[in-house]
Amino acid sequence: MKRAFKFRFYPTDMQAAVLARTFGCVRKVYNLALAARSEAWSVRRERLTYDATSAMLTGWKKSEELAFLNEVSAVPLQQVLRHLQTAFTSFFAKRARYPRFKSRKRSRRSAEYTRSAFRWRDGLAVDGHGVAGRGRTLVRVPAL
Repeated sequence: MKRAFKFRFYPTDMQAAVLARTFGCVRKVYNLALAARSEAWSVRRERLTYDATSAMLTGWKKSEELAFLNEVSAVPLQQVLRHLQTAFTSFFAKRARYPRFKSRKRSRRSAEYTRSAFRWRDGLAVDGHGVAGRGRTLVRVPAL
């Protein structure tokens, strides 16, 4: 049995800044991975897997122009690669359309944190960047 919990979240100014940065980095990684996978298929007729895009993420984080990816938790960045893998699996199984790039204006600002991303402090689960949650938490904030 699966359960879902909804929590109203009122972030502090510092948490709002961290979340905004996280949402932007998640969108950037998704778009970079989608571009890499699309280019690999159109040029070399090669399918990239989650493992290949995860290795690319490591390289992107080491590059100078994408060093800002190190400022956010790595868990949402890995989760977005898993979501992209699921999107491609559904596409190749003819259950969905080809994945589309995420727009800065029109995309849903969300990030998924897994249970391993948190540590307990004062009865709350807190990640290394000051965002609190419980269990496998999907953080969606409509407007900051």
